[in-house]
Amino acid sequence: MVKEELIKQLSTILTEEQVNTDKDALYDAAADRYKKYAKARKVLNVPTPIAIVYPKDTEEVRKLLMFCNANRVNVIPRGGKTATEGGLENWKDTTIVIDALHLDEIIKIDTYNSQATVQAGVALQTLEDELQRVGYTTGHSPQSKPVAKYGGLVATRSIGQLSTLYGGIEDMVVGLECVFPDGHVSRIKNVPRRAGGPDIRHIAIGNEGTLCYITEVTVKIFRHYPENNRFLGYLVKDVASGIKVLREVMVNGFRPSVARTYSEEDAAQHFYHFHENKCVLLFMAEGPKGIVDATVTAIEDAVKKYHEGIIKQVDSTLIETWFNQLNWSQQDIDDEFLGMIDHDSHSGFTTEISADWETIPKIYHNVIKRIRKEFPRVQDLTMLGGHSSHSYLNGTNMYFVYNYKILCEPEDELIIYHHPLQRIIVEETLKMGGSMCHHHGIGKYRSEWTKDEHGSAYYMLEKLKEAFDPNGIMNYGTIFPQEEGLKYIE
Repeated sequence: MVKEELIKQLSTILTEEQVNTDKDALYDAAADRYKKYAKARKVLNVPTPIAIVYPKDTEEVRKLLMFCNANRVNVIPRGGKTATEGGLENWKDTTIVIDALHLDEIIKIDTYNSQATVQAGVALQTLEDELQRVGYTTGHSPQSKPVAKYGGLVATRSIGQLSTLYGGIEDMVVGLECVFPDGHVSRIKNVPRRAGGPDIRHIAIGNEGTLCYITEVTVKIFRHYPENNRFLGYLVKDVASGIKVLREVMVNGFRPSVARTYSEEDAAQHFYHFHENKCVLLFMAEGPKGIVDATVTAIEDAVKKYHEGIIKQVDSTLIETWFNQLNWSQQDIDDEFLGMIDHDSHSGFTTEISADWETIPKIYHNVIKRIRKEFPRVQDLTMLGGHSSHSYLNGTNMYFVYNYKILCEPEDELIIYHHPLQRIIVEETLKMGGSMCHHHGIGKYRSEWTKDEHGSAYYMLEKLKEAFDPNGIMNYGTIFPQEEGLKYIE
């Protein structure tokens, strides 16, 4: 089907106002934040979508997917546009973006049963603001909180800054509604738990738009006690010392909402007002006063136990000030983009991995050592470090953070800088049995390692794609490796 005919057909399924073919909008839709520098410099090397469409209800989503499935049109589901691993990047000439802009209704806030139901296009901050008016919170606070939307949060298996207490999005989702390429609408009912076979929520949670389009989500909500928030911070000798304290708190059964350890380099860009060129360990405890008091005591006991790694405690107000300024705003995103248009500024990425307590410090050490030894443009790095920020009973994550001066053509940035750095991190993590992607997802730029990530279990993932998207129209190149798409990486 030629482009003009495809647009005409879309305008019969929806209205003309729901079909966007504006040139600038289509260019913006061709890639997400992963290629932010190339996008700003107008040198994207990927096809632009044919149209962006804005359905208003589940039935319109169903009709769109059926049309695309019948005509082999690639579909990229889109929410708040905060993806960071290329999941929104377009690798097909014939593609439409289905945007959740008008799926924006808060359907029900049910405080008695501690859950809320929203359409996929509701922004996380919008629901959070409504809940706080009645003394509740989502418990979900990624840095993208002001702009991220629920469909995308669920589809990318999002996690937030308070995850050590509240969990990731997969722990919050009660039920959901989603639409498959053949037009089938599935509703997973809202119950606290069931043993009715495999947990089918997870076919949709984390699918990154490769299996279905999420239209509605029901999540848990929590009582909010901001008056009880407590902050603690310490300067520590090294990353391993901080991780020992994190582990002690977790294995003793306590759950601070924030529990983090920063390397010296990473601490310098977050805590310039007090880091003293040392690593930083910090905590936030929240909830009912009794729980907060007990959690703070447990943290202090853990610090005493591993006192040889602690340099000194810092003023708690410094930690609170940092935390209150952590989230992006849409203005921050826009300003960053505009800055890249006018200046050859340094850029940077994060690659977040996870492993057990014993392995994480080893991976961190091996990665930093290998990058400094092998990375061919190491002189261009302006920062190399990391932090642990999401902990569990049996392990934690590690954000590797790397900033660099871009001393190449904008379109070559990723292949010269980011991809070689990410490859080292992924290789060292998989070598030691960790996961190469803790929460940003696989997207398109980690898909070449999907089979290595899953090993023999990749069979299960592959069968899901065959069953639910046999024509391969859903978000080509994301999660599932595609040889044809590697040209955009290489």
